Order: sequence, then C-alpha cells, then structure tokens
Amino acid sequence: MNISKLRAVIIDDELAARETLRHYCNKYCPQIELVGEAHDVPTAIDLIQQAKPQLVFLDVEMPFGNAFDVLEQTTDVSFFTIFITAFSEYAIQALNFSAAYYILKPLDIEELIRAVDKVVEQDIEQKSAQVSVLQNNLKHPTQRKIVLPTTFGFEVVNVNEIVRLSGSSNYTEVFLTDGKKKVVSKVLKHFQEILEDQGFMRIHKSHIIGLDHIVSYQRGRGGSVIMSDGAEIEVSPTKKEDLMAYFNR
Repeated sequence: MNISKLRAVIIDDELAARETLRHYCNKYCPQIELVGEAHDVPTAIDLIQQAKPQLVFLDVEMPFGNAFDVLEQTTDVSFFTIFITAFSEYAIQALNFSAAYYILKPLDIEELIRAVDKVVEQDIEQKSAQVSVLQNNLKHPTQRKIVLPTTFGFEVVNVNEIVRLSGSSNYTEVFLTDGKKKVVSKVLKHFQEILEDQGFMRIHKSHIIGLDHIVSYQRGRGGSVIMSDGAEIEVSPTKKEDLMAYFNR
C-alpha cells in the first residue's frame, strides 16, 4: 500500500488513553497523520463520516455501545482498523478469527509500531474481508468464518469446513472438506488459541483436528485417529487422556 501518510482518528472513551496513543503515534508512527478523536459510539460515527479516515484506532468497549456497533452503524467502512482492547476473551477471539489487528491495554509501543506497519502493508481487499468476517461472526456465532492469510493473499472459509491443521515451521497447512489444502502464514499455536473452543483439539505438537471429522480411533501408546479425509493422525501420549475424555462425554 503506497500511501505516504494515512489519515487516522482515535476512538476511545478514556481521555488518558487517547492522550497516550496520540503521543505514541506522533512520536513513533510517522506513516500516519491524526485528524480527530472521539469518545463514544455516536461521536465516533460522526467523526468517521466527516473526517473520512484511512485508519481508525478503535477502543472495543465504550459507553453506549462498543467497537462492533461503530462498524455496524458506519455506512461506508472504507478504512483500516486497529482495535484497542483490555483483555476480553470474547472480543479477542472474534478479532483473531477475522485476522484483524489489535493492541492490548496498557499500550505497548512495540505492539503499536507492529500493528501500524501491518496495516500499511495490507491491501484494501483483505481489509474488506476482515470487516465482513468480523460482522458475520458477531451476528452468527454458530456459523463462524475465518480469514486465512496465505502466501498469495487470503482465503475466507467456514470453520466447520476445516478437517485438520498441520504445523510446519512458520506455516500451517489447513485441510478442508472439499479436499483442498491451504498454506497459511501463521504458526499452529495461533489456530490452537482461537479454535480450541470451536470443536477442535490439538492432539500432537504438529496437529490440530476437527473433532466432528474423526472417523475412528486406533489404539496404541497414544494411538491415532482416522479423519474424514482419510488421513491417519498420531495422537501424542500426553494428549490421549484429553481425547478419551471427549469420546467418553
């Protein structure tokens, strides 16, 4: 993305948080130009419509609504978003599914710089996909989609279409129900953190499986599972107890 300066706004209900972020941006992020601030959902929507920013720093929790209300009520979401959030498992899970960028409070300078750098490198198509997936997952939590950043761009797939994931170095191979394989530029641990409550289990240091896609279990020290795509996946002895507990529910 070749833009010398991104027009940016800060949306956060805490004055001290806005001041800190403003100071950090001015000092450490020369790629952006701050053009406005807002403190709640109504003023945020007005600011976005008037300032037409290219980047929005958006606090997740605010009075009279939250960041997702801002996205829902803004007519033209033609901007990049970096979410600012105190720890909230639900919010972070939603953000991770959409591959959105976020910074945890209290703000860390290095995290801010990394997030801004990622946005500058990002293309408008991926931004649109992130917003679309985020809104879908908030409206339909049982029909989740996930953004998979691949070597050549990104893919959006339904979570229930993922049979298994295999980790290799800094990449993860994602195997789908239609027989296709996606190579994703994320480590396996990233997917473990966001999929473990969605019917998936890490059964080996190199493998995460969709529990609904298990066809059979073969006994052994740890044993192995046969998946719906025909793959036989070894179960680590340390993970066997967790897998057996799932079968015995």
